[in-house]
Amino acid sequence: MKLKNKQLLSGIIGTFLLTITIACGQNSSTTITPTDSQMPGKGIEVKAGTSISTYGLFTTEIVNIGLEKLGYKTEPIKQLNIPIAHLSVANRQLDFYGAHWEKLQNQFFIQSGGEAKMQRLGFIVMEALQGYQIDRKTAEKYNITNIDQLKDPKIAKLFDSDDDGKANLTGCNPGWGCELVIEHHLDSYQLRNTVEHDQGNYDLLITNMITRYQQGKPVLYYAYTPYWLSVILKPGENTNWLEVPFTSLPEKHGKISERETLIDGKNLGFAIDNVKILANNEFLEDNPAAKRLFEVISIPIEDINIQQKLVYDGENTPADIRRHAEEWVEKNQEKFDGWLKQAIAMDN
Repeated sequence: MKLKNKQLLSGIIGTFLLTITIACGQNSSTTITPTDSQMPGKGIEVKAGTSISTYGLFTTEIVNIGLEKLGYKTEPIKQLNIPIAHLSVANRQLDFYGAHWEKLQNQFFIQSGGEAKMQRLGFIVMEALQGYQIDRKTAEKYNITNIDQLKDPKIAKLFDSDDDGKANLTGCNPGWGCELVIEHHLDSYQLRNTVEHDQGNYDLLITNMITRYQQGKPVLYYAYTPYWLSVILKPGENTNWLEVPFTSLPEKHGKISERETLIDGKNLGFAIDNVKILANNEFLEDNPAAKRLFEVISIPIEDINIQQKLVYDGENTPADIRRHAEEWVEKNQEKFDGWLKQAIAMDN
């Protein structure tokens, strides 16, 4: 009897230790797995949207992975023109839009119905920057520090790539919101006579600009972060930010002080911004767990820039970007699990 009791006890202890070992192994490499009773989104489909930017697709995929862990069924993310994305959330054609720039896109928020139809939640990206950059070699050779200096035809001529006597400023896509700021600046800083705003597909324009840079030619362009460009042409190393003479932004941006356009003592002319999740009010009311996830999720710009370098190197398909998101979650498992726990708690 004693031998049998010892064998039985040994078996129980062995099973217990094996269970602990398996559990510990799971926690160290995979996310938490909620039970059916902890699946607040079970059976609910979610429609997400983002802009045409690859960084927005990456961050929105991370949000979708979180929703899937909560039981939601996610549809393929729609990449839309920014004003259309806002209207789509307001009209419940999308449940959320994962790349809303709080200040830059404020007019699209208001024009689409504002707080009566939508909420701006969380800080999916904090302190996103925008502004004007030129190559460092030209900046130092001609002591160019402020975009106001481009009023001088001789300085503007340095950046003339189409031989019309004006500086070619590589701008941004129509409909992004930044093009309205650039057009406003050309008037406010009296640059119309010496600077022209080149618009079109930003990725293609920037690729052409990089070619000119590699050829040793001066370059002038609108830049924003997060974006792969800052990994290729690094501010302070390859390029310099240009200051503006004073803060001047379109009225639809709301009241923005000079303090809000300063970074490291430089006035970049654009408001330092936060990228938020824009979500439909009805969806949020019905889905408190999803709302909490939107409120707490945040991804460092440094991590996004690393992912953007992969995009620049050719890993740019939706499947690639989904894989990047999954790899990011795996590398940040503890933080990700914390978000899920907070979301589940809201539904109990």
